[in-house]
Amino acid sequence: MTTSAPGSTGPVPAYRERLFVPLRWWVQGVMFVATLWLALVVAVPGLWAWSATAAVLALMALAFVGYGSASIEVADGHLRAGRARIEAVHLGTVEALDAEAARRTAGVDADARAFLLLRPYVKRAVKVRIADPADPAPYWLLATRHPEALASALAALTAADRD
Repeated sequence: MTTSAPGSTGPVPAYRERLFVPLRWWVQGVMFVATLWLALVVAVPGLWAWSATAAVLALMALAFVGYGSASIEVADGHLRAGRARIEAVHLGTVEALDAEAARRTAGVDADARAFLLLRPYVKRAVKVRIADPADPAPYWLLATRHPEALASALAALTAADRD
């Protein structure tokens, strides 16, 4: 289901999304670090306060970048979600979920064997049933900001694989 763009050397993914941490988390984190600096600057020498604050800010940035680096990609006959990867031949039905359905599927209706790639700041999701009897996961539940686009890309991928 991948295509090549004119003048490019590699395939163009049918769908790609990165689950970045939202801006409000960065703002709140910086406000926390500023509060920490204010508490430290009155209690310890200035250099120590600045050093500790810089270290906390760097750790926060690394945590946010690492947590927000999860991506979902449909390309080359595969679905990649975070570090996991599955071939199109093993994919079953795909369902785009609104916020309430995603919450229920990840909560009270969840199957403990399912593969989950969820982020608390992304409310909608896609549920992809797994058709491989050897796979213990009955489905993948993937948080996405564009569930309809991801579902259609997966449907096209599975349709192309079955042809």
